[in-house]
Amino acid sequence: MSDFEFIDHSYDVVVIGAGGAGLRATFGLAEGGFSTACITKVFPTRSHTVAAQGGISAALGNMGADDWRWHMYDTIKGSDWLGDQDAIEYMCKEAADAVIELEHYGVPFSRTEDGRIYQRPFGGMTTHYGEGTAQRTCAAADRTGHAMLHTLYQQSLKHHAEFFIEYFAVDLIMEDGACRGVVAIDLATGRLHRFRSHMVILATGGYGRAYFSCTSAHTCTGDGNAMVLRAGLPVQDMEFVQFHPTGIYGAGMLITEGVRGEGGYLTNADGERFMERYAPNAKDLASRDVVSRSMTIEIREGRGVGAEKDHIYLHLEHLGPEVINERLPGIAESARIFAAVDVTRAPIPVLPTVHYNMGGIPANYNGEVVTSRDGNPDAAVAGLMAVGEAACVSVHGANRLGSNSLLDLVVFGRAAAKHCAKILRPGQRHAPFSADAGQNSVARIDALRNAKGGRSTAEIRLEMQKTMQNHAAVFRTGESLGEGVEKLRSTFASFADVRVSDRSMIWNTDLVETMELENLLLNATATIESAANRRESRGAHAREDFPDRDDTNWMKHTLSWVDEAGKVAFDYRPVHLDTLTDEVESVPPKARVY
Repeated sequence: MSDFEFIDHSYDVVVIGAGGAGLRATFGLAEGGFSTACITKVFPTRSHTVAAQGGISAALGNMGADDWRWHMYDTIKGSDWLGDQDAIEYMCKEAADAVIELEHYGVPFSRTEDGRIYQRPFGGMTTHYGEGTAQRTCAAADRTGHAMLHTLYQQSLKHHAEFFIEYFAVDLIMEDGACRGVVAIDLATGRLHRFRSHMVILATGGYGRAYFSCTSAHTCTGDGNAMVLRAGLPVQDMEFVQFHPTGIYGAGMLITEGVRGEGGYLTNADGERFMERYAPNAKDLASRDVVSRSMTIEIREGRGVGAEKDHIYLHLEHLGPEVINERLPGIAESARIFAAVDVTRAPIPVLPTVHYNMGGIPANYNGEVVTSRDGNPDAAVAGLMAVGEAACVSVHGANRLGSNSLLDLVVFGRAAAKHCAKILRPGQRHAPFSADAGQNSVARIDALRNAKGGRSTAEIRLEMQKTMQNHAAVFRTGESLGEGVEKLRSTFASFADVRVSDRSMIWNTDLVETMELENLLLNATATIESAANRRESRGAHAREDFPDRDDTNWMKHTLSWVDEAGKVAFDYRPVHLDTLTDEVESVPPKARVY
């Protein structure tokens, strides 16, 4: 067991993940004088935020009248009334300052002729509480996430944050219900490290790779969510998985909603712009759940395109080469590489594909992780925060609006750093770890490294992904979900028979992929069982056997615990319907528009 001797570190704060949320928290903390470590399993500028295309929302009003209250209304309505309104108010109110800060830090936003930040329309974004279309999404061409990530990494280096790059976070170190630190593997050497801190901030992203077709990077394996579940804490609202309407058919590669914001549109086999039937007002810029379901209905009813009639066309050839080259150059490149399409001449074949996880680690708008304890649904977990897609604040509720994700990362990464500054003091003394701190991780790693079962990691992973794709997709039924639950339970149980071939610790990708699969299985189990448990349709969760939204019984957040055997337990938290302040002019009616 000499391979598992710990190398110990002590920091004021440890951030796990170097995407947009993790880097915004990291440099905010370093700027505030805290000793800060950022642990990341990939080089920071390879984090999945780099793939975000369309933009970041903020009511700047650069290209027409706008107001943060209208943004708040759209976000609440887009969430299908499951979003926490105090958190939504905080995000929308802070949006303008957060974006202008990014501009000052160096994000190269596209510009209007008079030098202001360029803003494009996006699905579900309106003016005057639903009456007009808002141009609210600030864009750096179609590479906004790329521009943001590089800028945030540069700022973190400027403020002397310490990075532990290509380190894989394994488990939280919990003592008496509080988080004291984290165990991580240095992938290059195989050495185990213990990081002791006053606060751990989880910014580990989503778990899209639980599905067969998704826009997520291969690194999106829900590591933070799984660490929380193994620590005996719950995850929240995992049944809500967003399908982006426009993934490239056959490849899953994302085609940003910004294409439709610039005037792109969808057609079926008859050449019909069918969104006019499903959303007469918003049309192709309806919210993502509406567009994804509309596309799926067209395909189901035989109006899909192609030899198999199993996808839809996205047109932007009418925009002309000048607009495409200036505002959508990355999309033109992606379509050429992954679909062999010249977008100036032909449409892109697209299909709804898993894109975002609304659920995650329950947290409040300060970033503090919360759990249901002793009758308190908002009890904070000492020493633990979560931000970004890993967290469920919940500003997105049952369905996220496009361009609110990058905003979520920046606003709550920033909020977490600010809250740490209020409750922590740089250089505070650390209590020593208990004698056995991290030993459970040692045992788990050693067991997996020496696993000699009959099933390969890839075989189990593919079985899980196909079960999720077929049984927890755009449309769901109790029968389909029930079948999926049983299949996934069998797959989960078969993980005990996993086989790892590489016994070393140095750059053991076989071991890392197996640990990521273990994390994905926990996330997938929470998702499909929560979907079977929620007997209504709301946002991205569409039950054909329960087609209506049921506010009487289901206006609440699902909390789910998954134990090491895959057994799921449920509880609930109320939706925060009270706003932070009385600055909101009117509470919008609880009614569907589409």
